[in-house]
Amino acid sequence: MELPHGAAVISAGAVTFEDIRAAAHRLAGVAHRTPVVTSSSLDARCGAKLFLKCENLQRMGAFKFRGAYNLLAQLSPETRARGVVAFSSGNHAQGVALAARLFGVSATIVMPTDAPAVKLSATREYGAEIVFYERERSHRDEIARSVAQERGATVVPPFDDPRIVAGAGTAALELLEDAGPLDAIVVPVGGGGLMGGTAIAAHGVDPAIAIYGVEPQAGDDFAQSLARGERVTIAVPKTIADGLQTTSPSDLTFAVAREHGSTVVTVGDDELRDAMRFAFERMKLVIEPSGAAGLAALLHGHIPGIGGKRVGVVISGGNVDPARFAELMTRAN
Repeated sequence: MELPHGAAVISAGAVTFEDIRAAAHRLAGVAHRTPVVTSSSLDARCGAKLFLKCENLQRMGAFKFRGAYNLLAQLSPETRARGVVAFSSGNHAQGVALAARLFGVSATIVMPTDAPAVKLSATREYGAEIVFYERERSHRDEIARSVAQERGATVVPPFDDPRIVAGAGTAALELLEDAGPLDAIVVPVGGGGLMGGTAIAAHGVDPAIAIYGVEPQAGDDFAQSLARGERVTIAVPKTIADGLQTTSPSDLTFAVAREHGSTVVTVGDDELRDAMRFAFERMKLVIEPSGAAGLAALLHGHIPGIGGKRVGVVISGGNVDPARFAELMTRAN
């Protein structure tokens, strides 16, 4: 498969288009095939034809279920029976907890003490055990690996695994099947699993599709990394987008972004609030701050050259506490 300028075929052992198609087969009848919605008001404001893939309506409220289930589905029954461990501020936690419940195995989730209450509650309701950590003082991955070693369980990382990336890519595959040809796809960026899976899926269909990732201005580790040509680590960012508070890309997701010529732009918290408000008022969609990143970038003109183009947008999640949502909607920009 020939890829656009600046990209390359993913090396063996990483993630391929066939991996994403296989993940789609595993998820068929398990994950929701979320709707693709449009808005004439949104098109007029952005000067393009936009297609929103509503993963806020996915099982457990975010795209993260796709990767979690795809990974667990590929574990042997014996391995799954020993349980799984994950670390997450919320959406990946819920995705792993739900997938584990569907397979009838135990899940332990390492979560920060400041995790949103709605995400914490849902993770517990799916049957997972929660281990807390201080976001500013502890390393969640180290805690998770220690717990997994003690219990003989399998760690399910939030983005640094080919099976997670392949599962995430199934959202873009569906988007292209339902919306038809696209010139570009815009997605939120935390660790880069969604952007990576989207790029591989999109370029498996049409190598000319441009891929844009969007992260918070305060958490621009991916943008910095691409600009420098090497992985950059930053402090835990202060942003309302709790699902995008990563501090560095992984080797896997950074490699995929570079090889597929992905571009990363940033948005401010006020722009995220504005996008959430637009989606709620004009499209009747409830989106969490992280899930609104792509929409925010388009509404505020951060994606270049889209005039008259057909653009896909992945709305990655909608897990936001009602009181927090009301606060964000009523706060003046």
